[in-house]
Amino acid sequence: MRGVVEQSVVERCEDGDKEKKKRRRPRRSKQNASASATCSSANEMRGEVSECLANGSISNYDTTSMSYSSSKQGGLETDPLDNHGLHKASDVAFTSLPTMHLNEQALHAEVGSMNNQHIFPSDPSGGMCSKSCPVPIDCEQSIQSFTNKNVLSPYQDEGCAQRKYFTPHWSTEVVNEALEKGNVFRASFRVNAYNRLEAYCTIEGVKTDVLISGLASQNRAVEGDIVAVKVDPFSLWSRMKGSTVFPNNAGLTEDHNLLSDVTFVGDSWKGKGKVDVNCDFGHERNHFLLHDKGFPYEDNAFSAENISQEPMGHNHVNGHHPPVFGPSHVSCFGERSNMDSLEKICAAINSFPSKRPTGSVVAIIERSPRRVAVVGFLSVKQWLSSRVLHRKGTKMNKTYLSLSDSEYIQLTPTDPKFPKMVVPVKGLSDCIKKRLEDGDASMEMELVAAQISDWGEESSLPLAHVMHIFGRGGEIEPRIAAILFENAIRPSEFSPESLSCLPHIPWKVPQEEIERRRDLRNLCIFTIDPSTATDLDDALSVEKLSGGNFRVGVHIADASYFVLPDGVLDREAQSRSTSVYLLQHKLPMLPPLLSENLGSLIPGVDRLAFSIFWDINLAGDVVDRWIGRTVIQSCCKLSYEHAQGIIDGMFDVEGSKILGNDCPQLHGHFKLPEVIRSIKYLYAISKTLRANRFNDGALLLDGAKVILLFDEHGVPYDSTFSVRKDSNSLVEEFMLLANKTAAEIISRAFPDNALLRRHPEPNLRKLREFEAFCSKHGLELDTSSSGQFNHSLEQIREKLKNDSVLFDILLSYASRPMQLATYFCSGDLKDNKNEWSHYALAVPLYTHFTSPLRRYPDIIVHRTLAAAIEAEELYLKHGAKIQKVKNGEEMRRCFTGIHFDKNAAESVEGQKALSVAASKHRLPCTEILADVVAYCNERKLASRHAKDGCERLYMWVLLKKKEVLLSEARVLGLGPRFMSIYIHKLGIERRIYYDEVEGLTVEWLDATSTLVVNLSTNKCSRWRGNQGKYRQLEDVAWVIRPCNLKQEVDAFGDTVNEWGATTVGRDASVASLRPRCMSESGVPDANEIDPLFFPLTVRTLSTIPVVLHAVGGDDGPLDIGARLYMNSYYG
Repeated sequence: MRGVVEQSVVERCEDGDKEKKKRRRPRRSKQNASASATCSSANEMRGEVSECLANGSISNYDTTSMSYSSSKQGGLETDPLDNHGLHKASDVAFTSLPTMHLNEQALHAEVGSMNNQHIFPSDPSGGMCSKSCPVPIDCEQSIQSFTNKNVLSPYQDEGCAQRKYFTPHWSTEVVNEALEKGNVFRASFRVNAYNRLEAYCTIEGVKTDVLISGLASQNRAVEGDIVAVKVDPFSLWSRMKGSTVFPNNAGLTEDHNLLSDVTFVGDSWKGKGKVDVNCDFGHERNHFLLHDKGFPYEDNAFSAENISQEPMGHNHVNGHHPPVFGPSHVSCFGERSNMDSLEKICAAINSFPSKRPTGSVVAIIERSPRRVAVVGFLSVKQWLSSRVLHRKGTKMNKTYLSLSDSEYIQLTPTDPKFPKMVVPVKGLSDCIKKRLEDGDASMEMELVAAQISDWGEESSLPLAHVMHIFGRGGEIEPRIAAILFENAIRPSEFSPESLSCLPHIPWKVPQEEIERRRDLRNLCIFTIDPSTATDLDDALSVEKLSGGNFRVGVHIADASYFVLPDGVLDREAQSRSTSVYLLQHKLPMLPPLLSENLGSLIPGVDRLAFSIFWDINLAGDVVDRWIGRTVIQSCCKLSYEHAQGIIDGMFDVEGSKILGNDCPQLHGHFKLPEVIRSIKYLYAISKTLRANRFNDGALLLDGAKVILLFDEHGVPYDSTFSVRKDSNSLVEEFMLLANKTAAEIISRAFPDNALLRRHPEPNLRKLREFEAFCSKHGLELDTSSSGQFNHSLEQIREKLKNDSVLFDILLSYASRPMQLATYFCSGDLKDNKNEWSHYALAVPLYTHFTSPLRRYPDIIVHRTLAAAIEAEELYLKHGAKIQKVKNGEEMRRCFTGIHFDKNAAESVEGQKALSVAASKHRLPCTEILADVVAYCNERKLASRHAKDGCERLYMWVLLKKKEVLLSEARVLGLGPRFMSIYIHKLGIERRIYYDEVEGLTVEWLDATSTLVVNLSTNKCSRWRGNQGKYRQLEDVAWVIRPCNLKQEVDAFGDTVNEWGATTVGRDASVASLRPRCMSESGVPDANEIDPLFFPLTVRTLSTIPVVLHAVGGDDGPLDIGARLYMNSYYG
């Protein structure tokens, strides 16, 4: 069974009810013996949700592919284990975002509450209709009654024809009126990947997300929708996770001992390891790979996932959720304005921090782009089986192969946040229909692209249309194509029209352009990039002045010279918005002719640039600055390794001593000693700037990064760690200063239409949770400001200097309260300038200026800067007296200098100059710029999701290639059902479920939060109606049995025991795994990892050995599974 179960099916018992009840009566849980007859149970590992009805029968959501009739033969089967005793992807819910906590009590309450909702009438044909939320209602039929019909769609089922599973959406007029009155609120809709019955809505201005529990309340909204949400009365709000200790409760105890999980840990290592690093962001711990552009450059340190999912563990008051009200129902906050209602909600949240608002969706305002970008698998085998039954039941001959227009096939998305869907067979392409007619079961292994075409009130599942096939789900290229499709990223080449906007090569800077710019070709300028970088968009220079100050220059490729406003190339660049890095692939924002040639600051050739000079004193203060368009010629392309070697003294100042064979190539008349001297000057200045920045309150969340190593064929073969170098910090400091300077200039010159970047303060509730976590483990943390936060982390780093793994874990948790940094238009927040600041950088103004070859916002900033410079020249020429110094430079720079002349900018002459310059450079107005930045934010997020997806894909490929991987893991959270572990070798977090495992006993000591796991010699008794409840031991542990086992030789010449462990004796059991285990990764080698013994006692932060393996591929979503690595001997 793939994915996460979306809905439960209510079965109507026909003849033989008593016998069916006996077969289906669930085994009562020891932990919840007092549970009522109406309850729910969840198996997160397999993604199955069962609903216990009042009559005691179990109704599993198990839709057949041809219709919604339920039968034993047509139900979904649990896939068998593979040769290694591993679950297939269909048994494991895959999550591409930070993991969530599934709270059993909340789920029990939810399903119970759904049963208490009286929304739908009974089936007019006599079948029982659910009184719960709108889940698929299944009219159970005999094979005879099923086969007497043609294969019916869910919209044609005779027993369920006119049922309405959902309440109607409000009209646009009613929604707009309700929004004005404050009866409903506009919100973004996000689904819990571990439990699709839970979703969260973020309302702007409300610090706590609103819980939307149950499919009825979600009312057909899907991940990414913008919805109108009605907030429930306060009396129905749920209890916040961790607000109360619930002893002896499996679900709540589990969550009480866990912080919210994250899937992939590590900083963003995209692009040029320069700016935005740990500053323009917060710190995204979802990335772990160093790209061809080096250092963790993106300021996106916080992925949307990290901020978009709320922890689980919420239980509705009295175990029930309120019904969905119609538009005539007055809000619980009365007939007030939207602002008044918002303030009342915020006041209630502040007064009762242990309560979480709940609500329901009444309308979909904007449909998610993901609705037209669904990736999944068709349930072909199920469809073929149902078709065989149908043919036998109707006594048709075997030659009957034609497809009926009323046939439907089930689509299971790879993203568990999306519901299963139904696809009309008649709408499939001819090639797919041909394969179905031929009975090609391999079609089930093909990834398909689909879109949601309809989801009416009377439909339990959305209707989808399949557009095309990507290919086999276990292959890299189809998976990459699917990732790009999901994120609406075009892999296509640039159009001939856009390429025609560029000059032909060879190309030289026109002489007239040189005359319009400051000529810096005689200045020692050089680039510092990863050794494989081709799009060189920034360079540095430094001069020592007579007074002891230094003049530092940052020179950025002038892409705006080639990308003219409103041109074909401009529209193409805006559409792409950002370059996308996919580890082994790069999808550039600009044509390679521009990004890697004409615009790239290649050494030895003239190039156009935008330059900023600062005069900096020994204390790191900027005493003067100049900004303008220039022409430069880089003398050298340095790698980060080159720069680090100079910093470390591998090159002496005279250049006579060179350690190693790798020497940078010089161009022009400059010599190596000049470059070495410049690097040393820049490094010294950068250290001062960095110290000042952190003294001013900057926050750094930077730990070791996991990177993958690829062979010559582009296949990952190992992983290692990359640590931040001083050369990375050197470049970063000056890029940050350049971005800050650009933000100051454009926001003052054009206060209504400056493109800026903001980073809000962290989520206060999540910050308090992190403080509690640290306090629980004896670590002091002060989060009163970003500066105090950083100071506390540095103290913890020193305290944990002998436990770097734990500190990396803490950094991962520290990043979770951080919100996403975003672009914004200054005019949009003109009256709220307190929201302009950047929390992590601790600066009031920030933007992106330094990467115009790969980010479209930087091009807009370049144009705005050019307009400010030109306006300044016009004003000084026509509206003011120009004072000059002896060298002929203008002494007064009213718009771009350190001291902004507000009177000049607001004067008639100043306004006229600014208006003329803005018009010449075609700066967008506030409204248009607001739309542009919103689109850029969306594209930036999509590129990050694509990068994350590729990282997970290649990590999965690595594990698939190795089959198994031994590693140490740290226990982050414990409970009676599962433990959460952090695998430092891969920088990922996973769960191991050990409840209800045959051959295993689990004892949870709640008083000490201790887990004891042991082997059991007794077979677990099973109820006849609950055969699949218990999992096998090999699902949880890789057990080495050194002797007295019947062994079988596997394909590799080793032996495989009955538990799935490769073993040829006690000493050889581990050695047989070593050839497929990674080493030299900065963590204990497989040779050093020994299995533990039963009984196993585990506490939080314990270190345990685990076995990792790849899950899924051709049969479902990709994931990485983890099991305990154990020895059957008793310790």
